[in-house]
Order: sequence, then C-alpha cells, then structure tokens
Amino acid sequence: MGKNSFQIVVLDGYTLAAEDLSWEGLQALGHCAIYDRTPEDKIVERTQDADAVLINKIALRAASLEQLPKLKYIGVTATGTNIVHLAAAKSQGIVVTNVPGYATRSVAQLVFAHLLNLTQGVGDHAAAVRAGQWSSCPDFSFWNTPQIELAGLTMGIVGFGAIGREVAKLADAFGMKVLATSRSPVQRPSYVSMVDIDIMFRIADVISLHCPLTPETQELVNRKRLSKMKRTAFLINTGRGQLIDEVALAEALTSRQLAGAGLDVLSVEPPPTDHPLLTAPNCYITPHLAWATHSARQRLLQTVVDNLAGFQAGTPKNVVN
Repeated sequence: MGKNSFQIVVLDGYTLAAEDLSWEGLQALGHCAIYDRTPEDKIVERTQDADAVLINKIALRAASLEQLPKLKYIGVTATGTNIVHLAAAKSQGIVVTNVPGYATRSVAQLVFAHLLNLTQGVGDHAAAVRAGQWSSCPDFSFWNTPQIELAGLTMGIVGFGAIGREVAKLADAFGMKVLATSRSPVQRPSYVSMVDIDIMFRIADVISLHCPLTPETQELVNRKRLSKMKRTAFLINTGRGQLIDEVALAEALTSRQLAGAGLDVLSVEPPPTDHPLLTAPNCYITPHLAWATHSARQRLLQTVVDNLAGFQAGTPKNVVN
C-alpha cells in the first residue's frame, strides 16, 4: 500500500498539538484527517475507512471496533491504554501502541510546583500584593500562611516507576527524606527507603501519587488512610483522579484533618461544577496539564509519528497488545 492511499485519522488532536505543534511528520506517512475533537456518535463514521487511527482520550470499545474491519492500527497518543479494548483489538489483528516516558520530567516538575505553592502560597501572596495588601502594610514583609521549608521534611512516593524516581531525585535535591512504596521489586537509590504504604501515610509530610490505576489502587487514598496522615501533611496527585476517594478528601480538608492538597487530575474530567473538591479549603487543582509542556508534547508527537512509521515498515514498537 502506498503512503498516499494509507488513511490516517486523528480523532482528538487538539490537546496534543493545540496551535503550537505541526502535524507535518504524520502527514508525510499518509492521507490525514485530523479532528480537534470527536463526539462518541461520530467515531465510527469518521474512522470507517481508516487504516490507522490516533486517539488520546476517546474510547474505542469492542462495539466500535467490530464496525471497523479495515482498521489495522491504533496509536494512543498518551501512556495509558485503558481507553482501548485491547483484547478486541488483538482478536481483529489491530496493533495498538502507546507513548511511554515522554512527560516524566514535566510531571515531576508540576509535583513541585504544587508543593512549593502549598508550602509558601506563592499564588495567593502574589494576588495579595496585587490587591494592595503590601502597599498598605506597616511592615516591610508579611505572610498570610505559614512559610514551610522543604529541607528535613519527609516525601512519600506511592509508585516508584520513572516518574516516581524523578520526583525522588528532586525531593533529595531539596534536602527532603524520601520514602517510597512499590508493588513490584525495584532498584532504588541509596537516599530512598522502601516502606509499607500504611507506614508511609502515617509518617510522611507529603504524599505524592505515581502508581497506575488498577482495581487494586482505585481509591487507594481512602477515608481510613487520610485519617492516619499528619494534620500538617500535604497530598499531591498527578496520577489518576480515581486513586482518591474525592468525597473523603474534601471532608478531610474541610475538617483540617489534612493541611492541603495539590491535584492535577480528578475522577471526572472536566469536573462537574458541584464537584466537592472545587470548593474544598486549601485545595489547589490544575486542569490535567502536567503532561502538557511544549517539550513533552513535542516528544509525544514525534514518538507518535515514529510508532506509526515503525508499523508501516513492519517493525512496530511500543506495542501494548
């Protein structure tokens, strides 16, 4: 099959390329139809003639795949592949690939953006200055929240894959003690101590979540574990929203059982306007942007192109099924 007749459909390309990246590399591999977003009732219609489809958050379920006999390749433009019915794809001979590791440093960076905001209130204090509070202050300095030094505090990392290790490296650079927990055996640097998860929740000053979402980890952070945390502790989640019992977290923040939370993910995205964490005290939520630095998205898009080119050449890589 010539590249001119190879049909590529991108169903939800806006968040990846936005308006600052080019699809030129993908367009060199075949005829491309690129949609910013696709409603569920248009998925089959838009992909029925496709040889390859690229998706980020749109789900390709078994019922949809059954209606796409021409489809040979699904490229997930992210790391997680739970949006694809992998068994159904395999039974139809469809290769599924993903993009691991593209945003490791970007995610770790946002962990510390949240942590530094929680410990020093950078955004809130900047807003106070803009509102005139410094100009009207009788002293040369003021602070509205306790100013907390990271050195000497204990960072607990749940899940010690690539991102967890990068967070550990940064925590060590800040002079923090580092604890980690992992369900599988891992190599660890000398400055990391592996501990039981319940011990970690009891003694850590900061808990950062980096484990995959599985039936075993769903609502891993529950009411019982939250009750074990220090009242001065912070919880950070850049993994998946479903790792946390969000109602229990909102209650813990409201009752001051927990000092604060920094979240980049929620169980429903975008969240409903009545989501309990949107109004919880000292809860700072960013809109799932840890992955979205320009550098990370460039790496992601290049790997998406390389994955598809490898498939076309008969040497597929990053295959998940």
